[in-house]
Amino acid sequence: MPDANSSAPATASGMRLRILATSDLHMHLLPYDYLANRPCERVGLARTASLIQKRRAEVKACLLLDNGDFLQGAPMGEVVARLRGPLETIHPAIAAMNALGYDAVALGNHDFNFGLPFLRRTLGAARFPVLAANVRVSRGPGFRAYALIERRVMDDQGRPHMVRIGVTGFLPPQTDEWDQDLRPHLHSRDIVEAARDVIPRLKSAGADVIVALAHSGIGPAEPQPRMEHAATALATLPGIDVVIAGHTHEVFPGPHWDDRPGVDPANGTLWGKPAVMPGFAGSHLGIIDLNLSLDVQGRPKVTSFQVRCEPVPPSTRASDLVVRPVTAAHRITLRQLSTRIGRSASVLSSHFAVIGHDDGLRLVNLAQRWHVRRRLAGTPFEGIPILSAAAPYRAGGRGGAHYYTDVPAGRLNLRHLADIYAFPNRITAIRLTGAQLRDWLERSASMFNRVPHGAADTLLLNRDFPAYNFDVIDGVTWRIDLSQPARFHPDGRLADPAARRICALSWQSRLVKDDDPFILATNSYRLASCGLFSPLVRANEIVLDRDAMTQDVLRRYIRRQRRICLPERANWDFMPQPGTTALFETSPAAQNRPLPRPGRLQPAGQSADGFALMRLFL
Repeated sequence: MPDANSSAPATASGMRLRILATSDLHMHLLPYDYLANRPCERVGLARTASLIQKRRAEVKACLLLDNGDFLQGAPMGEVVARLRGPLETIHPAIAAMNALGYDAVALGNHDFNFGLPFLRRTLGAARFPVLAANVRVSRGPGFRAYALIERRVMDDQGRPHMVRIGVTGFLPPQTDEWDQDLRPHLHSRDIVEAARDVIPRLKSAGADVIVALAHSGIGPAEPQPRMEHAATALATLPGIDVVIAGHTHEVFPGPHWDDRPGVDPANGTLWGKPAVMPGFAGSHLGIIDLNLSLDVQGRPKVTSFQVRCEPVPPSTRASDLVVRPVTAAHRITLRQLSTRIGRSASVLSSHFAVIGHDDGLRLVNLAQRWHVRRRLAGTPFEGIPILSAAAPYRAGGRGGAHYYTDVPAGRLNLRHLADIYAFPNRITAIRLTGAQLRDWLERSASMFNRVPHGAADTLLLNRDFPAYNFDVIDGVTWRIDLSQPARFHPDGRLADPAARRICALSWQSRLVKDDDPFILATNSYRLASCGLFSPLVRANEIVLDRDAMTQDVLRRYIRRQRRICLPERANWDFMPQPGTTALFETSPAAQNRPLPRPGRLQPAGQSADGFALMRLFL
């Protein structure tokens, strides 16, 4: 509404409000790659901060918002969560966001990874509202559903007006399933359902403009119950003026968004409303400029807008506003990561994980099997074959051409373990049949596009299938027939009931029968009801439920072995297709390493995104 001291007419216009947004920082506060142990020009809130200060200085009215997943991800997050002492005073991420003057932040699903007590203690020092409108807590203080922020804007006649911006935040409704330790104390609701409740409350509180911080991907246009990627559906609701999306680490506006209902990648809109998704780890800054005028009641309303997602240039200097409050935690993190735990005779790299060669993945699987075998000794499950499933978490994709596990042979430090296994998951083991085991592998094999016999340079990988869902199971062998269609969609829905890609599935050189019993070591995330693999095992017996942290088991296994020597055999391979080639992307660093399949692989140039292209002869 107009300022009380202004006599501006109801036709006042020319008012401008800028919204700056970050998302999915994942504790990348400094421009430093802790896994490679060297400075990095691709990540870091400290670099983004310099761009924030520049873009903020260009306008008179500005909001700075974050869209969640800021407390977990980089090794500093793990160190801060585990250590006691000086780091307990104020969390470095909160200290940095306080220094930058964030106006509000939303919580993401990974912000809950270290438990509610840690989260509450951490947020206690925040000098900004922290929002989670679709979360209810059964014990203790809950989280705010919205905040009302005022900004004074000037019209084209130089007269001031007060604008009240309502900001609300949402996270995936699967959060309480992904972190099942939260389930007794936390319940996360459907995003669209919660938004319908909070919008009238914001209107009643006097909000002129409503911004939805949606830690959620850009998904289907039509609302679906408990949908994970709800940003597009959220934009259909009357009352919401701006959507900030996130969670999937993508960039919007940008390429790869064509032909999606309600999505306009050229103008940066979801159902005609301004929207951004600002990448990952401080790679981009979302910028939305709202042009306002007064409606017939004399209240500000959005009349037009400009949207862009600006990349942070590699040459950008790190801002001291972030560097100063984070330096102590940075030094402690470096000391912790240098702790020695063993040696490896092998290079542990995910450069060729998508064609069956990933020693880091095999190490995780061996450690999980070792742990489960010890835990089940002397129980009724002893004697049932134990298998182990793990996926490559760092294998390119949305993380970019340098987002790969790459641990040299020799000394192994805690830094290298963080490179191999990044998430705070817990080991879980379930009983399953040979038929379920085959379907598990069919779901993983959905990552590959169909490659017809005799085709030349077909793209091997489905871009919609993230590598972290590509489970490789140790303890059995199999082949994948790429000439067949995928049995499942990337989201786990059955695509073709007649399709079968998995061939020659064997245990100890014997073909697996449908009723053969197995114990599968996996992680707690895999059993969430929304997961890619969960439909297979919803009624299965859980023989080890959310046991030790996978990272801790991996560390104990390496220390026990002292020197890791991994077998050179592969768990799986593709069925031969003479005269057929496929292309896949990998890190440019892979071109300087011995190729795992001499005669079957050759370099094939570089992609527009900076990946090295490899040609696979099938």
